[in-house]
Amino acid sequence: MVSNELISEVFDHVQRHDAFGTGCPTGVDCLFALSKPNTTAYEATLYEPIMCLVLQGVKEAHLGEKHVRYGQGDSLIVSHTMPAISGVIQASAAKPYVSLAIRLDLALARSLYDEIGEPDVSAGDLQSMSVAKTDAGLVDAMTRLFRLSHNPVEVRALAPLVVKEIHFRLLRAQHGGMLRQLLLHDSPASRVSKAIARIRSDYNLQIPVAELAATAGMSQSTFHEHFKTVTSSTPLQYQKELRLLEAQRLLRAEAKPVSSVAFEVGYESPTQFSREYTRKFGVTPRQEKSSVTA
Repeated sequence: MVSNELISEVFDHVQRHDAFGTGCPTGVDCLFALSKPNTTAYEATLYEPIMCLVLQGVKEAHLGEKHVRYGQGDSLIVSHTMPAISGVIQASAAKPYVSLAIRLDLALARSLYDEIGEPDVSAGDLQSMSVAKTDAGLVDAMTRLFRLSHNPVEVRALAPLVVKEIHFRLLRAQHGGMLRQLLLHDSPASRVSKAIARIRSDYNLQIPVAELAATAGMSQSTFHEHFKTVTSSTPLQYQKELRLLEAQRLLRAEAKPVSSVAFEVGYESPTQFSREYTRKFGVTPRQEKSSVTA
C-alpha cells in the first residue's frame, strides 16, 4: 500500500526542484522522482532498463502492438532499452501523477545469481516491459531509498545496500521473468541485449541483420524471432526508431540545419529523413526546430 505521506514527499521534492515532467534527480544516482500535474499527449520516448513504482495517477506505454498501463501501486519493469510511445492518462492538479524510478544495474543483478538460485527462465509470459502490483517489501525498500537520499551520510553508507535489496526483490517478483533471463549470459534475452548494445553504439550506421545475429551468437532466423519477442519490432525498425529519437533530441537541443541532423543520425537523403520523421512524430523536422526556438 502506497502511503499518502510518501506521495506528498515525492511531489514536494519535484516541486522544489521545478522538475515537473522530467526525471528529477535525488541524492542517489540511480533514483529519480517524477510528477506531472496534468495528463499528457502520447510521445515517443526511449526507455532505459528501469523499474518505475507509481505512487499516484496512471500512465500508459505502447510498445509496438503491446499496450501496458500502470497506476497506483503498480511497478513497471523495463529489462532492455526500448523505443516506445507513452503518456500520462490520469492526473490532475489535485491528484498529480507521482512515481519513483530506479535505473537497473545488470551487473549488480547478475552478482545476485548465487543468492537467487537457479532462475526460472521459462519462456511463458516473458515481456521486456511488464507490469504487476508491487509487493509490500519492494514498496518499503523504495520508500527507504528515497528518504535516505536526502542525507549524504546515509547515501554513502546505506544506499548501496538498499539498491542491492531492490534488485534482489525485482529478480524474485512475478513480473521479473525477463530480468531473470538476463542473469544467464547465453539466454535469448542476454543475446538480444548484446545486439541492442551494438545498435546503440553504431545507431548512425547501416548494420546488416547478419552482423547483429553474429553479435548475438544466433542464426539470422532465430535472432529475428527472439529480437521481435523482446522488442516487439524488427532489427531494422529498431535501428530506425533510435535514429529518429536521436534526431528529435538534436533538433530540440542544438542549432543545426535539418540536413546536418539527417546526416549525423545516418540518413543519406534529407528528403527521406524528413518523410520518416514526419510519419513518426506528426511534424516536419523544420517544424520541430521552430517549435523549440519560438
